[in-house]
Amino acid sequence: MSGYFLASTHKKGYLKTTCTQPTDTFTSCQSLSAGKMTRQFGTALSWLKGRTAGIFCCHLLLVVSCTSLYLRYLESLIPADELPVAREGELRRSVNLDDTLDFTARKWVETRTSWEAPIIWEGMFDPDLYDQKHIQNQSSVALTVFAVGRYFAYLKTFLTSAERHFMLGLKVTYYVFTDQPEKIPPVNLGPLRSLKVVLVKKYSRWHDDSMMRMKAISDTIESEIRHRCNYVFCFHVDQQFKGRFGSEALGDSVALLHAGFFKTPKEGCTYDRNPKSTAFMTNGDYYYNAAVFGGLWENVQTLADYCFLDIMEDKLNEVEAQWHDESHLNKYFWLHKPSRLLSPKYW
Repeated sequence: MSGYFLASTHKKGYLKTTCTQPTDTFTSCQSLSAGKMTRQFGTALSWLKGRTAGIFCCHLLLVVSCTSLYLRYLESLIPADELPVAREGELRRSVNLDDTLDFTARKWVETRTSWEAPIIWEGMFDPDLYDQKHIQNQSSVALTVFAVGRYFAYLKTFLTSAERHFMLGLKVTYYVFTDQPEKIPPVNLGPLRSLKVVLVKKYSRWHDDSMMRMKAISDTIESEIRHRCNYVFCFHVDQQFKGRFGSEALGDSVALLHAGFFKTPKEGCTYDRNPKSTAFMTNGDYYYNAAVFGGLWENVQTLADYCFLDIMEDKLNEVEAQWHDESHLNKYFWLHKPSRLLSPKYW
């Protein structure tokens, strides 16, 4: 089997450009006119004002985010009987089915981590058993996907393939984050499936679109998902489902092993090794792919908040992690071990 996912064709790397500027030759410093010096001073002053405004906005956003997280903490102290209660069975936890996993099914690959978390491969699980139990327990899944800018073109293929292969038999709500809500393509949704559109800002760089999705995910979990679904899965849009992506993937905290680094020694994995970045780490347990991650809604929200605050701290320090949100995701999963790992077959 070729895999559950057809991976994106995008390669890691940066597009480098060379900029050449003409060199002015002066016989003396005095040959600069007063007008030109004034213009240069004005340009420098404008740049300084812009940079100061940017730093102020980052500080402001960081303060607002920290305040929001603190208010969430205070809310968690309210007795449960004073909070709104979802309908019976809607937010039940899944039954632990890992005792039924066959860890010897793939003897030539690792099937369990050093902290006893399963690594899910085809052949290790009974799909009918997992589906039956999750259907019985009314497990519900929110799928978040960002279709912003040029990545909007991948949306229809992604959603159409998800309807064929993603969590069939379970209640699924697609949360499409986009800057083009009026262009959402028509998709024939099956029973128990629904789609919601969330308007987001388009940033000038795709790196920022990718990094800032963490805040949008957390905010939407807080405002809506937590009241409707007990699991959340987050995907990149430039990929499509090629086979079953089912209930065996559900867990408390779920990470995907990166196919490109699955057999790479840890020293060769692209962790962020810049000590100035909050994503800094010398080596990790595995290298995880930011194209897919998930878990119980509260755990995904915690992950998203962690990554967002670290991204904002880096921005204040004029640092950017090597692989953006993926670097921060790897740092989080190194400090907070995932309870379930998906093999590269899921990508």
